[in-house]
Order: sequence, then structure tokens, then C-alpha cells
Amino acid sequence: MYGIMDYNRFLNDSIKNTKPSGIRKFFDIANEMENVISLSIGEPDFQTPWHIRQQGIKSLEKGKTWYTPNRGLSALRDEICKYFERRFNVSYHPETDVLVTVGGSEAIDASLRCMVGFGDEVLIPQPSFVCYEPLTVMAGATPVIIETKAENDFRLTPEELEEKITDKTKLLILPYPNNPTGASMRKEDYEAIAPIIEKYDLMVLSDEIYAELSYGDKPVSFASVNGMKERTVIVSGFSKAYAMTGWRLGYALGPEPIIAQITKLHQYAIMSAPTTAQYAAIEALQNGDFDIEEMRQQYDMRRRLIVNAFNEMGLTCFEPKGAFYVFPCIKSTGLSSEEFASQLLMSKHVAVVPGNAFGDSGEGFVRVSYSYSVAHIKEALKRIKGFLDERK
Repeated sequence: MYGIMDYNRFLNDSIKNTKPSGIRKFFDIANEMENVISLSIGEPDFQTPWHIRQQGIKSLEKGKTWYTPNRGLSALRDEICKYFERRFNVSYHPETDVLVTVGGSEAIDASLRCMVGFGDEVLIPQPSFVCYEPLTVMAGATPVIIETKAENDFRLTPEELEEKITDKTKLLILPYPNNPTGASMRKEDYEAIAPIIEKYDLMVLSDEIYAELSYGDKPVSFASVNGMKERTVIVSGFSKAYAMTGWRLGYALGPEPIIAQITKLHQYAIMSAPTTAQYAAIEALQNGDFDIEEMRQQYDMRRRLIVNAFNEMGLTCFEPKGAFYVFPCIKSTGLSSEEFASQLLMSKHVAVVPGNAFGDSGEGFVRVSYSYSVAHIKEALKRIKGFLDERK
């Protein structure tokens, strides 16, 4: 019935020419199969803690179902600022420096659309989350990829950064702790790149959604580095640390002149973030530190289990220091990332994500999430070992 229309004439080329997410491809295939164990999606297997859900329920029972202010509930903005002061030693003003968004994803999209445009270049370390590059293109800017290396534990080095800067460079995206590699930047790593950012007068978009899922080193916000707060927009949210993925709540923190423009875009595109989720988030920030630590310890145990297992199988896997992903190297199998993921799914019904879904530098790796139960992970590892043994 649509044959007579040429819909291409009505579509935005930058969106039409963007490939769908490589993460969802394998997840969708796995969903159509039976007896599949998926390690492909980065979603906590924990329920949102009861005391947080309870506050969301209470807000509904009390009829708090109206719009909130565009920036978010003032009580929530207050708590976000207190949280950053308490956990990262960075001070923000709740009236001017904070915007509550529909997930961290909206914060990333809106920040890019407000800070860059045609003629601007955005530096994106890869492998990294799939949204940064296409959203940069959709904002009209040009993505410039910095390929981080396994021998550096996928951290961004000063040399790699400076090599890619041109007179068109306007913004650097810092995706740490990193999805898909689990890499983290220590404070000294951030301090090493800060002078370059200042030298070339750049802004930074720091995606810190996984900051609370750090292992070994204390989590660090890039804005805590001397001189970087005024150059940084932080995006974060509640999905990972508090197991609140379906609540769709995030936020942006940054200098008042920039947050004001992001808020303007948010006013027209969104209006306000979900009211129920905001009341639940207040409770999470006030009384959820224990929940963060309890879940972090569980992830840490799973992390060590899965890293050791892959290394014993012969799939070299560096020890990730953040998030809930490992990024084993599969080059020894002779398969490409796509071939490995496809054959593993079809023969052993285990779903992982090919590393090249996160940029060309991810070729030769696969992303495996350990945000699943230990029993789930152990069964998947058993099947993966069987897959490798059959190839010998």
C-alpha cells in the first residue's frame, strides 16, 4: 500500500544513513531463538531496591502525576548536587547547573545538539558506546575517532588525544568507565590530558553513568580535576548504579550558560522527565548508598569470575576496572567479531556483541556483559568453552 510513495524524499539524510545499533541486532536475533543465554545487554539483573520503588508508588498514591518543572523537581536537583559533593567532591548549584533528563541518553543527545554544529569536530575515543558517533552526525558535526589500544587498557593517552586535534575541534567525549571495554581513567590519567584540553580551548562531555561501578580505584569525576569543571558537561543517571533502567531518568551537570541552552532544547522536545521516577530518584540519592555498594560487590565477584574464565580458555581478557562488561580478544580463533558472535549464537545459543559494533578498533574483540546471575554466567561460559574446544 506504500508502493506509490517515494518516502526517501521526506527523510533526513543524516538519520536515514545511520546504521541501526549493533547491540540490538544480536539481542533481537537471540529473542527469536529458544534456550538462548544472552550476555549481550547492559541491564542490571537486580530489581530496583524496594525502598526506591516504594517512594515511586507513594507518589502515585498521593496523585503526584502532574508535570514537574522543566529542569526537574527542585528537591531532586538539590539531592543530585549533594550527591556529587559527597561522592566526587564537586560542587554544583541546583538552580542553575542541573537538568533532569529522560535517561542519560537524552542528556548526551541534547548536550551534543547544543554544543556542536556544522563545521565542528568532536573527538570520540573508541571502542565506546554506540550512540556517540551517530548523535554527533545528527547534530551536524563531524566525529573524529581516537582508537584506544588494549595495551593501554583502552585508556585515552595525551599523545592519542593531541594527535587528533585540529583547528575545527570543539568537543571531546570522555566515555569512562567505558562501555564496552570496562576501562577506567584514573585521576592521574585525567590530569595528564587536562592541560591539552586547556591548551586547545576544548569542551568535554563526560559520560559518567558507570562511575559508581568502579573496582579497585575510587571513582573520579573529570570535573574534579583542577580547571576542568568549567569546561565539562557531565551526563549521568540512575539506570546502572541503582538498577533503574526502566525508570528512564538521567541528568546533565555543567556551567550555567550551557545548561540553560540544553534546558531550552529539553523544554521544546521533552517538557519534563517522568514525575514518578523523579520521586523515586530522590529516595535513591538520599538512602541508596548501601544499595550501590551491595550491587557493586556482586558485580565485582562476577567480574573476577568471568575474566579468569576467559583467560583460562585462551581468550585474552584484560581486567576491567569499571562498568559491568569484559572485552575478550577473539583473534586467536581466526574469526572476525561478527563471525564469532554469529557462530556462537547459532551453535551454542549464547549471545554476545561483536566488538566492531563499538567502532572499527573493536574488531577482534567481543563484548560480554556480566550484569547477569552467576548461574547464568557459568552456563554461558561452559557453552563458550565448548564452542572453542570444537574449533581446535
